Amino acid sequence: MFAIALCIDESYLVPAMATLASLADCLPPDERRGAAVRLLTQDLSRPHVSTMAAFVRRLGFTSFDVEWRKAPHGVDIVEGASYITTTTYLRFQLTPRFVDRPYLLYLDADVLVLSDISAPFAGLDDGRVGAVRDEFNFAVGECPALPGLVERWPTLRGRPYFNAGALWLRSHVMPVVRAGVAEVITRRRRYIHFNDQDALNMWLLATSRAAAVDARLNRFELDRFLEKGDWVRRVVRRDPRSSDVGLLHFVGPMKPWQNSCPRTAGVRLYSAYLRDAIRLLHRLGGRNIGLSRDGGEPA
Repeated sequence: MFAIALCIDESYLVPAMATLASLADCLPPDERRGAAVRLLTQDLSRPHVSTMAAFVRRLGFTSFDVEWRKAPHGVDIVEGASYITTTTYLRFQLTPRFVDRPYLLYLDADVLVLSDISAPFAGLDDGRVGAVRDEFNFAVGECPALPGLVERWPTLRGRPYFNAGALWLRSHVMPVVRAGVAEVITRRRRYIHFNDQDALNMWLLATSRAAAVDARLNRFELDRFLEKGDWVRRVVRRDPRSSDVGLLHFVGPMKPWQNSCPRTAGVRLYSAYLRDAIRLLHRLGGRNIGLSRDGGEPA
């Protein structure tokens, strides 16, 4: 049994619903009923939480809970401030008691789940964190992530760098992750560029606790970037048109709910889930929950 956790602002409430709807589609009914949904937030209103709880139940999940938490003291957003807030650091505030399941799957709220992604739990060694290598920042010292780190510790050059948009771990490991990341934020902040993701990777490098997960379980949606230029082909180490995708991740500032986002195949697929989520939301009385499509953050 596992829990699915998301950490969202009020602005990401509707996208989170699309993510959960896609996940529900990929879980057998028994597994869906046994799974739990957990939210951490800094600013969700109680009426919106009630609507989300009803939405989750209609998807077939029977356990839902939310906690209001503050981001760790002193953190700020270095990269991506137009679409990321300090809520991104809340993933390290999850606790075993709150999760209340032996395993935890953390997901960003800008992903679509396209297949059963619980398989990594079966091979997850005790004390390790499962993650997929980042497609844009594949290796330490060979990308913008962790600036200055390999100059200080040259032996880290070429080590794997992981994306934090999907994480698999045993719940009892969460306090260890939290303490380790807190120490990184306090003592190694000068090496942070990609915010909490860099902090997590520094801890993984220091502890060797990373467990590489099948790359298909966190594939970036690349066609949006290819519409703007060809740099992706020089960076990504696979065929950008590959269809072997178990989880599709819409990284970067171009979000699939925005009118300014290119209408790629992945974006059209996302839009179908988003439309269904909004219809269900309206049936549940959530017509006052808006979504900005003008290129800015959701409203």
